[in-house]
Amino acid sequence: MSFNNNSTLQGVAVAGATVSTILALLTMKYNDRPLFYEHPEGIPYKKGYPILGNLASLLGNIGRMHEYQAGLFTEIDALTYTSAVIGNPTTIFTIDPQNIDHVLRGNFKNYLKGPKFISALQELLGNGIFNANGEIWRYQRKAASHIFNVKNFRDEFTNVFVKEMRVMCDKILDKAADEGGIVDFHEIMFKFTLDSFVLLGFGVQLDSLLKKEKVPFAESFDHLQRLGAKRLINPLMPLSESVKRYFVPWKMSTKDHLKCVDSFAEDVISERRKQVTNNEPYPKDLLSRFMDTLNEKGEKLNDVELRDTVLNFIIAGRDTTAQALSWLFYELALQPRVEKKILEELEGKISNDDENDSPALYEIINGLPYLHAVFYETLRLYPSVPANLKFALEDDVFPDGSIIKAGYYVMWSPYTQGRSTKIWGEKAKEFYPERWIDEEGGLRREAASKWTAFHAGPRVCLGQNLATLEALVCIAMLLKRYTFKLVPGQDVTYDFSLTLPMRDGMKVYVEKR
Repeated sequence: MSFNNNSTLQGVAVAGATVSTILALLTMKYNDRPLFYEHPEGIPYKKGYPILGNLASLLGNIGRMHEYQAGLFTEIDALTYTSAVIGNPTTIFTIDPQNIDHVLRGNFKNYLKGPKFISALQELLGNGIFNANGEIWRYQRKAASHIFNVKNFRDEFTNVFVKEMRVMCDKILDKAADEGGIVDFHEIMFKFTLDSFVLLGFGVQLDSLLKKEKVPFAESFDHLQRLGAKRLINPLMPLSESVKRYFVPWKMSTKDHLKCVDSFAEDVISERRKQVTNNEPYPKDLLSRFMDTLNEKGEKLNDVELRDTVLNFIIAGRDTTAQALSWLFYELALQPRVEKKILEELEGKISNDDENDSPALYEIINGLPYLHAVFYETLRLYPSVPANLKFALEDDVFPDGSIIKAGYYVMWSPYTQGRSTKIWGEKAKEFYPERWIDEEGGLRREAASKWTAFHAGPRVCLGQNLATLEALVCIAMLLKRYTFKLVPGQDVTYDFSLTLPMRDGMKVYVEKR
């Protein structure tokens, strides 16, 4: 018996020693990266720790992810690099304009929304335009393109923007100015763009600007976007989501947030179907166009496909413009000289009658180069989509010589790109709208691969003219009427999400001019 016990113990000891030796040897070989991970050939990389790679530094910087990534480009001193993290696929990070142009335009067919992107956002975006590839994406883009034309801009779109602006001014900002109260500018912008886009896109008058409380749909929508962003970079999210269900059961679950978002979309769709069935008049808007569209199978869209359409376009129509406006007015509060130059450009240009004349207002707005420059500069430093991810279908070589193997992910960061002195010069981190004005005083445009605020190539943003028009109408009408001053003592920074919202909003005092 004793002999058998000794043999067993010896066997365990030998096995343990063998395992320890193997682990030691593997650790020696993979001393700066996860086991069996090979650094992509010829691409600079961030050294990590054995087994974990750069997991610890990644998790420790999620709250300041964009600064963290910008810091890595500076530390490695390259426009393209890699950073291995256990549990994450091989990812090539680049801010090189020639590489970005190659991905978005030159070899567009090779770079798709990969399985990681699709699975992380499937619950929220489904097979909508931002999560789709191939024919599913193509029919959606074609259907949506019809609504974004000049006639719509000059007529209905401008009318809606001015109408919602007047609600904002009359019901919220005038009152705050008269009473000396504080308002959350960021929240107001989100309500303004939500009301405007839902009315334009889906024919529904939400009137969220008239409600003091937050919109439940918007809160759930924002939560799901933050969740999706974390799933894209944090390999421990499946574990974290499972644990939270048990440790904080009183909080709304992902399922609860999805139910809230789905209910909103379902109500919009069912109301429109009822109008169609009862032969009631309804607008020829984004929703009606999609209801008349055939999908990739040649069939009318069902309610699930329409739900995906509604939610995808709300991200495009609400979040991006609201955030750009918030960051723009934040910079104006810090830089009175820029606000002064806008006011000089606006002087005598837009009367109250012009605000009621959509074609006239459209032409006036188009003739304000400095106002455009301020908007473009805001998007350079505060891009509404601060990072993008694509998946390589086949082996490829970037223009800078980087070898991209099938299955690699490619991430580029407009946020980091806008702050890179290698791309934008010594004043890269400075808010300087004059960089967009040419020698004759006209508006200068940069290559889309250098300034990727509206993407580039076949997936270039369909609504960029709509977003620009909405933003510039809003800026002009607000600056004509008010001065905004930051409430002291607040930390205005971003929240990590798919887009670039302010973490705690932006509190301001409002004064009438």
